[in-house]
Amino acid sequence: MVESNTQIVKRIARQVGFDYVGISKAEFLTEDAIRLEDWLNARGNGKMSYMENHFDKRVDPTKLVEGAKSVVSLLYNYHTKLQQKDVNAPKLAKYAYGEDYHFVVRDKLNEFFYLLQQQIGAVEGRSFVDSAPILDRAWARKSGLGWIGKNSMLINKHSGSDFFIAELVIDLTLEIDGPLKDFCGTCTKCIDSCPTDAILPHRQIDSNKCISYATIELKDENLPNEFKGKMQNWMFGCDICQDVCPWNRFGKQNTEERFQPRLNLLDITKEHWENLGQEDFSKLFRKSAVKRTKFTGLKRNLEFLK
Repeated sequence: MVESNTQIVKRIARQVGFDYVGISKAEFLTEDAIRLEDWLNARGNGKMSYMENHFDKRVDPTKLVEGAKSVVSLLYNYHTKLQQKDVNAPKLAKYAYGEDYHFVVRDKLNEFFYLLQQQIGAVEGRSFVDSAPILDRAWARKSGLGWIGKNSMLINKHSGSDFFIAELVIDLTLEIDGPLKDFCGTCTKCIDSCPTDAILPHRQIDSNKCISYATIELKDENLPNEFKGKMQNWMFGCDICQDVCPWNRFGKQNTEERFQPRLNLLDITKEHWENLGQEDFSKLFRKSAVKRTKFTGLKRNLEFLK
C-alpha cells in the first residue's frame, strides 16, 4: 500500500524521535486571537513586551509562511524522575537539567524537514521551537495532542505535560486531526498549589505573579518584594503546577541523552549554590537554558532566596 503524505509526515516524526504528532489546517486562530488580546490588555505578559509584537503572525501562520497549508505540531518529552539530592538546595526546573532544548529540538526539526523533502519532494515551510511568534500550545491543542489545563499548560492524556512543543508550518495539504475534550474536570490542584496565585481563570497565567517569569524573564535588578517568602526555593523556573497535576503520573522518563543532567548538577549542595561564581556558572550551564538568565540573574535569584 502506498503511503499518503500524511502517513509519511507522521512516520518521519516518530522516526526522528518525537513522541506525538498532530496536524491542523493553517488558518487564522479566531478564539485564540481574542484570548491573546484580552491577556495582553490585562498586562498578563508582565514586562515581556515582545509578546505584543507581530500579533497578526501569532494568530495566523499564513503570515509566517507564504502559501502555508498545514501546521504539524510535535511533542518532545523531557520528563524525568531525577531530582536534586540536597532537599535544601535552591531548585532548577527539570527542563533545564540538560542541554538547552532549543538546540536539541532544533536538530530534530532539521532532520525531520530534510527527510520530509527527501521522501515527498519539494516541500516549503519553516520549523519553530519556541523561537518565533507562534502560539504553540494553541496549535498542539487544535492538532489533538492534548488540552489546555487550568495552569495554561498543554496536557497529554497519556503522558502529562512535560513536553517541549515544536511546529512545522508547510505548504503541503494534509489530513487534519481534531482537538480532544478537556479532561481537567473539577480538579484545582494546580491552582491550589501555586504559592503566588499566578493562575487566572480561563486557563491563563498572570506573569507578574509567576515564579518562572520572575526568575527567568524578569530582567530587573531586584525581584519584586511580593515574592518574598513565596518562592519555595526556586532559583530558575518552577515546576509546582506541573508536579501536582495528576496527569503527570503518566509521565515516562525521557531517553534523550542531551537532556540528562550535566556534570554533577544534581549533587550540588545549598552552600555551593549560594557561593556560585562566574567560572562555575559557565562550566555548569554551557549550552544550557539557564544561560538565559545569565550569571547576574541567577545570583540575583539566589540572593533573594536567602
